[in-house]
Amino acid sequence: MNAADLIGFVVHEARLIDEQRFEEWLDLFTEDGRYWMPLEMGQTDPVLQQSLFYDDKLLLRIRVERLLGARTFSQKPKSRCHHVLQTPVVDESDAAANRYVTYTPFHYVESRLDEQTLYAGWSRHHLTMIDGALRMKLKRVDLVNPDSAFGNIQLFM
Repeated sequence: MNAADLIGFVVHEARLIDEQRFEEWLDLFTEDGRYWMPLEMGQTDPVLQQSLFYDDKLLLRIRVERLLGARTFSQKPKSRCHHVLQTPVVDESDAAANRYVTYTPFHYVESRLDEQTLYAGWSRHHLTMIDGALRMKLKRVDLVNPDSAFGNIQLFM
């Protein structure tokens, strides 16, 4: 696995979210994959410490179904988002262990009606190869200000 493939995966994953192709995005996760957004800087435990998100694939699927549902009145009109990514960096590339980790600083804007909210942070993608395709075992999103009071984060960073 080369760096260009890993970087391309991260960019593609953000584009799927921006284009609201949530079912395709969900398919990027392994069956035991997790989406984690810690509540504290440097947080190391998503189970014994509270997090903003620590969703398994079932919870992610429920969120996606809600976002795509015709009767989701809180999403009329639908929220929109846009990622601005710095070039992802490959932190780990261990083909023998089938483990790859990227680090990507980002700015993310979420918009609905007249409200627009900017978030900044770093994402780490923990990737593995399954049947010749990269998949996410974990996407960790660390915000610059995770301990701030947030409104509802509707989409995925």
